[in-house]
Amino acid sequence: MMNFIINNLGTIIVSVVVFAIIAGVIIHIVNNKKKGKSSCSCGCSGCAMKDSCHAGKASNK
Repeated sequence: MMNFIINNLGTIIVSVVVFAIIAGVIIHIVNNKKKGKSSCSCGCSGCAMKDSCHAGKASNK
């Protein structure tokens, strides 16, 4: 088992870093969604999907 880890250490390290980045992005998206922020950060006023994106919330016109 130790021989496998030593032979594949570079792949394991890169995989851990990639998974950590993906987890950070997902956590950031979830936190923004909980705060009610837009996912594209350009606002909803000019968005073609503004009525379906926040259908459950009152409109902020």
